[in-house]
Amino acid sequence: MLLLASSLVAMAACTAKPTDTAADEAKLRADAAIWWELYNKGDADGVANLYAEDAIVLAPGAPAAVGQAAIRAYLTSDIAASKAAGLTFKGGDISGVGIGGDQGWVSGAFSVTDTTGATIDNGKYLSLFRRTDSGWKLIRDTWNSDRAPAQPAT
Repeated sequence: MLLLASSLVAMAACTAKPTDTAADEAKLRADAAIWWELYNKGDADGVANLYAEDAIVLAPGAPAAVGQAAIRAYLTSDIAASKAAGLTFKGGDISGVGIGGDQGWVSGAFSVTDTTGATIDNGKYLSLFRRTDSGWKLIRDTWNSDRAPAQPAT
């Protein structure tokens, strides 16, 4: 009986304690908001610095941007085109956030408005993060519109 009791105590001591992820989840939510803020300010370098060196951006209608330098180039061009068109991007509701060890994810919605304030597009995104020595960094990022693609002219 003593052996059984000591075995149960030892097993209970080895059971992993649930990790409190609330602070990490809050950080990922905040980073999602910072992304939109930096983008709308025209700060391509600031947005690119949210990504890890080996990150990949999978933007709609564009080839994959692999690595921070390619992501910076993509963002520089995309931000300039958005500014020229008078578009503003806004992060919407975050539909999910999760942490698993040193990786995390955020998913949510976004909208795009024109210079009149009219919403011209809505969509969703999924961003994957990795914990690094310098904090959480984006490692994969993708988004798309809720609207159907334009039909080819006939």
